[in-house]
Amino acid sequence: MKKNGAEIFVESLKKERVDTIFGFPGGAVLPIYDALFESSMRHILARHEQGAVHMADGYARATGRPGVVVVTSGPGATNTVTGIATAYMDSIPLLIFTGQVPTALIGNDAFQEADIVGITRPCTKHNYLVKDIRDLAYIIKKAFYIATAGRPGPVLVDIPKDVQTATTEFKYPDEVHMPSFKPTYRGHMRQIKMATDCILNAKRPVIYAGGGVVLSDAASELRSLAEKLQIPVTTTLMGLGGFPGTHQLYMGMLGMHGTYCANMAVTNTDCLIAIGARFDDRVTGKIDEFAPYAKIMHIDIDPTSISKNVKVDIPIVGDIKNVLKEMLNILGGVKVRSRKATLSEWLDQIKQWNRTHKLSYNQSNGRIKPQYVVERLYKLTKGDAIITTEVGQNQMWAAQFYKFLKPRTFLTSGGLGTMGFGFPAAIGAQIAFPEKVVVDIAGDGSIQMNIQELATAVQYRLPVKVAILNNKFLGMVRQWQEFFYDSRYSQTCIEVMPDFVRLAEAYGAVGLRAEKPKDVDDTIKKALAVKDRPVIMDFMVDREENVYPMVPSGQPLNKMLLV
Repeated sequence: MKKNGAEIFVESLKKERVDTIFGFPGGAVLPIYDALFESSMRHILARHEQGAVHMADGYARATGRPGVVVVTSGPGATNTVTGIATAYMDSIPLLIFTGQVPTALIGNDAFQEADIVGITRPCTKHNYLVKDIRDLAYIIKKAFYIATAGRPGPVLVDIPKDVQTATTEFKYPDEVHMPSFKPTYRGHMRQIKMATDCILNAKRPVIYAGGGVVLSDAASELRSLAEKLQIPVTTTLMGLGGFPGTHQLYMGMLGMHGTYCANMAVTNTDCLIAIGARFDDRVTGKIDEFAPYAKIMHIDIDPTSISKNVKVDIPIVGDIKNVLKEMLNILGGVKVRSRKATLSEWLDQIKQWNRTHKLSYNQSNGRIKPQYVVERLYKLTKGDAIITTEVGQNQMWAAQFYKFLKPRTFLTSGGLGTMGFGFPAAIGAQIAFPEKVVVDIAGDGSIQMNIQELATAVQYRLPVKVAILNNKFLGMVRQWQEFFYDSRYSQTCIEVMPDFVRLAEAYGAVGLRAEKPKDVDDTIKKALAVKDRPVIMDFMVDREENVYPMVPSGQPLNKMLLV
């Protein structure tokens, strides 16, 4: 039976078991939106295309399934670029379908024409311009495969309007054959054996776990490995939740705003086991002095990530879950008790670092401390919320003071550091899990970058909570200006600020404000009680509170500013 391109698009998504699409219509995708009119798939109407991509991103991070976006050509397509780059840097599987002017007009500067394939080439895993209706179904199949196979990432498919209206026989392929793209899922057994021998001979081992643990659904295997071998664990920002935040072997996050314990452990380890991490500059500090005494092994599904930033001694290419299972098989006879005895001196040193330099803050001046807000959110949600963040101080305080117990419960823009990410990402997560508590921990600067999505949350009756840590500054930039530019606060003081309570009410949401520490719990409890609309909580926090510890840019991890 013949179908037009728009119908083929809808049927192809059904074949991929897509249940939710995020998007914004326009002239170049009218045929697709007409075909969606009678579809059973749920469409979430964003208020801006960047918001739509972040929503799909949040949905993907929370579920592990690819997020899907549909937008129109020209500005509709270009508005997605920041969201696409955000997903690309954090290896999030997205499918972005853009409308395009008819093929005969491409290159003629037609109305709302933009070369979105060219524009997004550096920030997509792959992209396509569909020129022939007969190729559409196969390209969609390949796009889903590429987005989810190996190291995940965003794939863009640009569909001209005449391709959407042309007709052909619909046949959706069962599989795709791409000889040039065959990810390695099984690690090399000799390398795995070499790595396990190195770990067993180490006196000061450390596991450094990144977002790959979450993406590979390998949290259970990671915990088993750490417990069996009694290895202290630190995670990256993207790895939070990949290892329980309350576990006795957990040292907290490492890096620029990592814990004293984690940074000192990495500096002094003799065996660093990097699992699904990419040695980002915010983690390593001064590369020449990163883990200077360690033999380094690196497990990752992406071979191009290995030895890219830091040269490693034992590379293992493969899916993390599979590799850790093989390690655990090899280590089957190792006894936990004997490991504790072997590593007792190292484990005692870890405990001492943790005792003497705990994450802390001073709540004595009568003002709300932002760290206190995060701690109370953790306590009152019982650690069972999905937390998203914007970017800046709010992000770091969330990472430090909310204990993440499970994977896919901390959704944040790591690699690109995208302000405005957290709120639409929270909407995507809430769409995926309507019964879960979803909280966006935000700054007063970041939240305004996609505040229009309040209308989306109200329209779909989503009980997303937004906790604004309101200091009337662009906080992280101000902190750097204080430390490194003699407190010359150039353009970081936000002099005109909306009344967030009244703004929430104007959108049809609930607005709450806390001005004193005694108000914090009551504000959070009231927000958690709302089940049918979004809530903005405006916490008036200490204006010049800083994030500590902090490793100045270009310094080694053991050179932390602690107060």
